Amino acid sequence: MILSLPRVLLNQIVSHALECAPHECCGLVGGIGERAQTIYRMRNAAADPLVTYEAAPEDLFAAQRWMRERGEQLLAIYHSHPRAVIPEPSATDVRLAYYPSAVYFIVGLGGEQPNLRAFRISEGERRWEPTEYEVLADYH
Repeated sequence: MILSLPRVLLNQIVSHALECAPHECCGLVGGIGERAQTIYRMRNAAADPLVTYEAAPEDLFAAQRWMRERGEQLLAIYHSHPRAVIPEPSATDVRLAYYPSAVYFIVGLGGEQPNLRAFRISEGERRWEPTEYEVLADYH
């Protein structure tokens, strides 16, 4: 499965990362099938948001409720690595990857341009691998 991400949603993820820097941002991507439809921004409630993320529980519950109401599934989880040029999952990211069916997007902000990469993470196997996604020009 290759996740389809409309450019407008990619821009929302990158904007969220830029707004939160130097802290990490986090959020969810809801959609139907393999097509992303909605970005759900979360507040980062981590004890040290400069180097890790933890979605605020009330934001997480609200997003899950909105997804159910819209008939969406959780397709992806995103967060940022504000100082990374080429982002990769950290050991903490792998340890806390509780949704093996989700794509994990990480935005690196350490280069000249933001760099959004996608991964499949297996918390149980303690490993990750890059995965592909496609950017759609619009919602057509």
